[in-house]
Amino acid sequence: MKTGTAVKGILRIAFKLLVNDKGKFAALLVGITFAVFLMIMMTSMFSGILTRSSATVLNIGAKIWVMDPAVNTVANSIPMPDYVLDAVRSIDGVKYAVPLYSGGALVKLKSGAYQSVTVIGLDDSTLYGRPQLMAGKIEDIFAENAFVVVKDSEFRKLDNPEIGTEFEINDHKGIVVGTARVTTSGLFGVPTLYTTYSRAVTYIPSTRFTTAYILVEPKSDSDIPRIENAVKKLGYEALTKDDFIQKISDFYKYQTGLGINVMLMTVISFIVGLSISGQTFYTFILENLEKFGALKAIGSKGSELVSMILFQATFTALAGYGLGVGLATLIIVTAKLRLPDYAAQITYWNLFLAFVMVLVIAAISSYIGVRKVLKIEPFDIFRG
Repeated sequence: MKTGTAVKGILRIAFKLLVNDKGKFAALLVGITFAVFLMIMMTSMFSGILTRSSATVLNIGAKIWVMDPAVNTVANSIPMPDYVLDAVRSIDGVKYAVPLYSGGALVKLKSGAYQSVTVIGLDDSTLYGRPQLMAGKIEDIFAENAFVVVKDSEFRKLDNPEIGTEFEINDHKGIVVGTARVTTSGLFGVPTLYTTYSRAVTYIPSTRFTTAYILVEPKSDSDIPRIENAVKKLGYEALTKDDFIQKISDFYKYQTGLGINVMLMTVISFIVGLSISGQTFYTFILENLEKFGALKAIGSKGSELVSMILFQATFTALAGYGLGVGLATLIIVTAKLRLPDYAAQITYWNLFLAFVMVLVIAAISSYIGVRKVLKIEPFDIFRG
């Protein structure tokens, strides 16, 4: 009981020493808060970009995607010959397989303006991968010139069309028969239209082959490895939804400048926070050497002084972490309300990374203070 009371007393003294100098305490908080804010903002932006880069994969929701091995992102598909679809359907363990068209087109709106769009062509027989409709009936997609428009952050670029709105696509008439919602908006600021596979390949100029992807539903999850091996023997690649998303993420991380730039900014944020907090905490220790020396003179052990410093550094780091996360969350939420195309999202991974870096900052700051305090001799303090 006495030991617990003594520890509480030591920590109470440490807290009073820390907050007594409001200027130094504020400087410590600002340094760590700013570092956490930058780390959260950069990693959240990167996470949001990676999620949006896989928007089509997430929205379609197929378990297995068959594609050309050279495909790196869902937006850059390489059409496959028609025989591949038949070959995939014949693989043991395949419940069903359907083609998917994915391509770009230029739409002429009623206002006379032109707008680039992404056109997704769904299998005529099953409409596998269709989005959830907010207005209209999915059966209407089989009507002449019918298209379903995704109502996401890019919807306004099509002049906010309603059911019955007409437009032109490659000299063909198009009619909006429904609006749909999707789980994830696209990355490149391009609206998305859904139609049937046959209409997509008819309306949009294409190469000799038109199947961008083959969507496969296995009979069971245990059949997935067999399907992947069989597709590989055909000279193509079969990836599960998660594997395809990972492949797209790896492309943006390692084959573009995006990953290295975000990493550098995160490291710079960490260095800024470490330098500010470390220097300020060291100054704080120097200015309170006499107090630490007095505590040592009246019988405080070295371990108790170390506990005080660890408490001060940890308390400041966690407070700065909370303020940084709160500030970043506020900025991201506000930006999303004002800017629909803003892609940042906070994930557990972002929070964990920032938390680990804050702990490192606290550990280094504590080490600097501990070394100085343990060298204190009460005789030198009182002699001064």
